[in-house]
Amino acid sequence: MNEESKEPQAIRKLAPGRLVIASHNEGKVREIRALLAPYGIEPVSAASLDLPEPEETGTTFVANAELKAMQAADLSGLPALADDSGLCVEALGNAPGIFSARWGLPDPGIEGIEPEAGEGRDFDRAMRRVNAKLDALPEGTSRAAHFVCALALAWPDGHVEWFEGRVDGTLIWPPRGDKGFGYDPMFVPEGHGRSFGEMAPEAKHAMSHRADAFAQLVAAVF
Repeated sequence: MNEESKEPQAIRKLAPGRLVIASHNEGKVREIRALLAPYGIEPVSAASLDLPEPEETGTTFVANAELKAMQAADLSGLPALADDSGLCVEALGNAPGIFSARWGLPDPGIEGIEPEAGEGRDFDRAMRRVNAKLDALPEGTSRAAHFVCALALAWPDGHVEWFEGRVDGTLIWPPRGDKGFGYDPMFVPEGHGRSFGEMAPEAKHAMSHRADAFAQLVAAVF
């Protein structure tokens, strides 16, 4: 995709067959698998192939998605699709952003975020941290937020296509719903009364940041 035009400019089409989903996040893998189902693609997860998780050293969603997709394609010898996504809270300077998953770690190494007891990613903890930071701001501060999803599709020879989607909404507290994953229970998309955590998967897939990015990918490479 051309970064300046923001329009899909795919040079290469994706043929039916095996495609590595370069993620160890089962929630993401489920959503991506469902979105790929109509296109003759056989998704295989990075975890099922015992592929390692790379260190996410990029400074943007696109950069992190690219490095994950390129590593998976190189190690597997198959085309690979990676997602890097996160929650951007406007009143927090668009944090947590690319650090969204790390806000669920006991010690994410982010200035101003205190470690808590426990091991592994915990999005209940991450949501509490976001809400606590908003509560510490002046009364009436906007709770506007948006999700961003960058998709990178890489081939073993190093060719990469990328696509970026977005959905805007508002953060609520307490969280509502037990569907979806990540920050979904505290995010209500614009024009709707239910959180992503309360929506059936097909309803979320019709409007999410990931669906936006996928619509661009489908138009370009299938």
